[in-house]
Amino acid sequence: MKFTSILFLFLFTSVIANSQDLNARVQVLSPKIQTTNRRIFIALETAVKDFLNGRKWAADQIAPQERIDCNFVINITAWDGASNLSAEVQVQSSRPVFGSNFNSTLLNINDKDFDFNYTEGQIIDFNDQLFQSNLSSFFAFYAYIIVGLDYDSFSKRGGSPYFDHAQFIVNAAQTSAYKGWKGFDNNHDRYWLIENLNNPVYTNLRDFSYTYHRLGLDVMSANADQGLKAITAALPFIADVDRQRTGALLPQLFFTAKSDELLQILSRANRQDREIAYQTLSKADPANGTKYEQLQKN
Repeated sequence: MKFTSILFLFLFTSVIANSQDLNARVQVLSPKIQTTNRRIFIALETAVKDFLNGRKWAADQIAPQERIDCNFVINITAWDGASNLSAEVQVQSSRPVFGSNFNSTLLNINDKDFDFNYTEGQIIDFNDQLFQSNLSSFFAFYAYIIVGLDYDSFSKRGGSPYFDHAQFIVNAAQTSAYKGWKGFDNNHDRYWLIENLNNPVYTNLRDFSYTYHRLGLDVMSANADQGLKAITAALPFIADVDRQRTGALLPQLFFTAKSDELLQILSRANRQDREIAYQTLSKADPANGTKYEQLQKN
């Protein structure tokens, strides 16, 4: 009987461990909150970490070493001393580059409209067809975005099913009074992030992400010239991205994550390809135009 119990516990633990798709690191900061009792913030950090790491977000079985690295820094900006909190959340995710020790950033966003309720010991329940709480919907939304961007980088438009899940969350949240879920709140919220990701206008940007990561970076350890050639050949995909909708969220997020990396990689190209890259990137990402001028140097 004891052996059976131990075996069951082992199998149950294995199932839980194997269900994890994210390797999420969560940090709760509260420098603006004047209190000596910070137990609620410690409990919140644990609860969010368990929620993100303990659920199955992807359809495929993901091995422990393949879990998607991501960071959530939750900066508490207001607390009523009970269960009502406000925060800004920095969300980052990355994926490894084959044959190297380098991780390529996929997402780097600061979400400033996060109001929620939480009490110490609360279990975070979630159903992507229903709006149960802003706490669960918020982190589930970003979990699906992170998985979707990761899949997009490994297979052409492979993230679409996960962006559909994120869209379900946004649709369900339309009944709530919380900010960040509706198109009229501002043009840089969760509503517009998923709108852009699902909008055919930005298909080329998603396709470039696949080529850049899978056919470019992942190839470079074995054949640097081949990988670099694939990246430079794919640059026309993003040539007109800023002209589609000036100031749109997705292109801004893409170049926030990628501008330094693109500059580093494309600096290795020959002079002609560097000039083409400069012309393309300075038009697609005018905010970083000065940075790309380095591509014109010898």
